[in-house]
Amino acid sequence: MRGRVRDRLRHRLRSVWWARLAVVALAALLCGGLAWQWVLLQTRQGLEQTLQVGSHALQTEIDRFRYLPRVAGESDRIREALIAPEDPRTIDAANRYLERVTRYSSSGQLYLLNAEGVTIAASNWQTETSYVGSDYSFRPYYTDALATGSGAVYGIGVTTGEPGYFIASRIGGENATPVGVMVVKIDLRPLEAAWIETGQHVAVTDRDGVVFLSSLPAWRYRPLYPLGEAALARLQESRLYFSTPLDEADPLMQNGQSALMVAGLGRTTILRSTGFEQGWRLIAAAPVLPARAAAALTAGFVLLAGLMGLALADMRRHRLRLIALRIRQTDMMERKVQVRTAELAREVVARRQAEADLRATQETLVQTEKMAALGRMSAAIVHEVSQPLAAMEATLTAAEFSLSRAPEQTSHRLQSARGLIRRMQRMTKHLKNFSRREVAPLHPVTVVPVVQSALQLVLPRANVAGLEPRFERPTFNPVVQAGTARLEQVLVNLLGNAIEAVEPGHGEVVIALAEEDGMLRIAVRDNGPGFDPEVLPRVTEPFFSTKMGGEGLGLGLAISSEVVQQFGGRLDFRSRPEGGAEVSVLLPMLERNAPDESGQEAAE
Repeated sequence: MRGRVRDRLRHRLRSVWWARLAVVALAALLCGGLAWQWVLLQTRQGLEQTLQVGSHALQTEIDRFRYLPRVAGESDRIREALIAPEDPRTIDAANRYLERVTRYSSSGQLYLLNAEGVTIAASNWQTETSYVGSDYSFRPYYTDALATGSGAVYGIGVTTGEPGYFIASRIGGENATPVGVMVVKIDLRPLEAAWIETGQHVAVTDRDGVVFLSSLPAWRYRPLYPLGEAALARLQESRLYFSTPLDEADPLMQNGQSALMVAGLGRTTILRSTGFEQGWRLIAAAPVLPARAAAALTAGFVLLAGLMGLALADMRRHRLRLIALRIRQTDMMERKVQVRTAELAREVVARRQAEADLRATQETLVQTEKMAALGRMSAAIVHEVSQPLAAMEATLTAAEFSLSRAPEQTSHRLQSARGLIRRMQRMTKHLKNFSRREVAPLHPVTVVPVVQSALQLVLPRANVAGLEPRFERPTFNPVVQAGTARLEQVLVNLLGNAIEAVEPGHGEVVIALAEEDGMLRIAVRDNGPGFDPEVLPRVTEPFFSTKMGGEGLGLGLAISSEVVQQFGGRLDFRSRPEGGAEVSVLLPMLERNAPDESGQEAAE
């Protein structure tokens, strides 16, 4: 009888164990499925984010140079090259202009096509792979630009063999002027490098589904689906993918199934795509292997946790048997705790004393560092003022000896000592100004010190030109809403232009302040040739310059005009009746204070 009861109990325990094991297995499968779905969702969201970032980066890179062909085509040198392509001088001027614009804009290459699609000027005119003389009339960007005014296409260069994105803009055509096409070629391969560096699997396809940009080289210049005969003929005629046999390339997608396993992504792949301009599409891919691994790991972890739970439940029964034994040991443990508590109290006292000693040591180190910093500062200040102090000592000693013999020499030496004192004052003032940094918001600015500072900055250039700029000091002290450094930059630019305009050795440059209907006029006058009436309306245009020899890009007055407009003012250009030019900065005046003689003397 007792054996039967024992067998029934064992059978019942075995049934309960298998039931619990089945529950744990089902929970492991359920958690594995949830992990699979969650990782897939995260992967899809990551691909969507990758597409958004990639689309924005691609759009930004293209927009940087979208208007460069149109802007560069507005130059007179480009239009003269279209009018007289047989004149070597006009072609040389156009080549050098395109080379300079390419260098300063950090673009790829700029080149000019005539109405027949032949390159007559290019930024790489001096290189072995120069575009000059090449016929690109078969390129779609040329035909689209002639037909619609603009065109753009990605392709491999037939001259250099280097891929790039070609943006074209039609120029001329109005008033019977010759028609041409200005083209800029930009390199989009840095985007591929960024995708490779971040480990993303991204590709860009054209309107025919051909991959031309990809972080995986195995995808590049392969169609997603088999190309039709019309598409192949069109691509071969335009030679967009020069020297690439598209008719022999295996499609990446066949019958709706992914063949991207050639790139190491696995047989099953998640794909996401989004549209882009000109029929392009951005594709992002990711393997499902991480989702499978996550599901397997989750299921295994849950199964292991369940088995451990069952084992812990079995251990709990054995633990109850030990409770009684532990109760008997409680008294002994309490005595040990009391002893340990006393030891900990002594350790706490020792640690507090150690912390107090540490804080004292730290304070000593901080004070020592302060004294070292003070020593370094003192050494720098002594180095700056030692020479003026030595000169002052010598001057005052000489003045003491000559006080009774030559009063005039004594007065002169005292004036010299006073000048040395002013030198030290200017030194300390320059040190203070050097430590300051102008913030972007506008603030009230006293104009006279800014004018004096600008004159000091252009004085070396004026000395080279054999002239001394003159400041007609006003009878009032104007204050405007501006930025000190930016206003000084504008005045230095205007003074520099005036110095360059006058004849060396016979020039005259004057800066004056005047009030006109609540506005402050800061006028810079010179006795140079003045403004040509035909040039005057264009002086603030970007890239417009009247300097000979290609000096500068013609951006100084454009930037100055933009800065003055930020101050709520404007630039005024005029030719003086007696000869010369006058460029004025007109700003709203905040205050009209009396002149501060002490402040002006300190500024001098």
